[in-house]
Amino acid sequence: MSFDVYWRIPMAGDRSSWRNHPKRRGDWSPPIPGSLAPSRRDGEPDGLSYVEHVVEIARATEAAGFVGGLLPSFPQTDDPWIVAAAVARATTTYRFMVAFQPGFLHPVHAARMSATFQRLSGGRLLFNIITGGGGPAQLWWGDPTPHDDRYARTTEFLDVFAGVWDGGPFEHHGRFYDVTDGGLPEPLAGQPRPEIYFSGSSAAAIEAVGRHADYYLSWLEHPDDLRAKFDAVRATCEALGRTAKFSVRAHVVARPTEEEAWREVRLGWERIDPEAVRQRNARKSGDSVGAARQLAYQGTSLERYEDLIVAPNIWAGISYLGDHPTVGLVGSYAQVAERLNDLVELGADSLILSGLPHLEEAYRVGEEVLPLFGGARRPTPELATQGAAS
Repeated sequence: MSFDVYWRIPMAGDRSSWRNHPKRRGDWSPPIPGSLAPSRRDGEPDGLSYVEHVVEIARATEAAGFVGGLLPSFPQTDDPWIVAAAVARATTTYRFMVAFQPGFLHPVHAARMSATFQRLSGGRLLFNIITGGGGPAQLWWGDPTPHDDRYARTTEFLDVFAGVWDGGPFEHHGRFYDVTDGGLPEPLAGQPRPEIYFSGSSAAAIEAVGRHADYYLSWLEHPDDLRAKFDAVRATCEALGRTAKFSVRAHVVARPTEEEAWREVRLGWERIDPEAVRQRNARKSGDSVGAARQLAYQGTSLERYEDLIVAPNIWAGISYLGDHPTVGLVGSYAQVAERLNDLVELGADSLILSGLPHLEEAYRVGEEVLPLFGGARRPTPELATQGAAS
């Protein structure tokens, strides 16, 4: 069985470190007020355009053994669709996992746009479907839709998307969308449908996963909690006659020894601004069940980073050091590889990893951790040939 490992692509500039080198990379604007990410040291551009830096990261991760990259989407980021299209021409086998909220695109337009991307890239597009966490961030998008209604809209979006993709004439008259004689024109018809990675921890999310997801995507959690979540998703999929596959998103701090890895954490911890943490958490407040599960690991204390170790090499303080997932992996190369293998034993079928800075850590994880991890695979010669011909 193949096992795909993806790397996160920065979509709002890239810091050179989370601790002692606050300069930002790529000619991108300073962070939003209250962010933990520092601005460039001298306030001047570094001479490297943003898209050039993203291309550099994509090529590095492609060479380091990752099959593709996740392009996140937040109010403070560039649009991942546009960036993916720009970077696709600079890579060969690299796959682009575009994150988006279906409510902000019409499914017929999304199908045509996606089929065009597939035709021009040689089938290298896949989706990270996010339904939105509510609160201020959701209102930024102009979307006051309640939690369960957002998932109902996402489900209907994917119903229509699949119907249009699979051929016309397709007709649908639902709560959110009306389509008559839908379908894709030649030569877009017949392109490979993008794989769907679907995020969400609520009952409404898991129901939507059961109907449409190729992979259920979860942030890293305590192994016991992750196992229970996977079991719930698996039961829902089986009841619908579908087979569940799973993916885990994790930030990684990997060094030659465990002591060196925790030293990195400690140096970052010493720079924490408690007020910035409070502002950031206020911006993220909403009705996301998954976010609430993550925050539950943190408690309220900022006194000792050791208090946030929830399991061997699993640390719940990652988000205190920047805009990252709450829970991540910290340890030696061998320990991090062992924890990744533990995730495979739990049921994970793919991984989405990240590190800061994105470029250097992609090489580090690709060259030092992935060879020790039994599940990873590198792009096959067939994929390389396909990408080169596109």
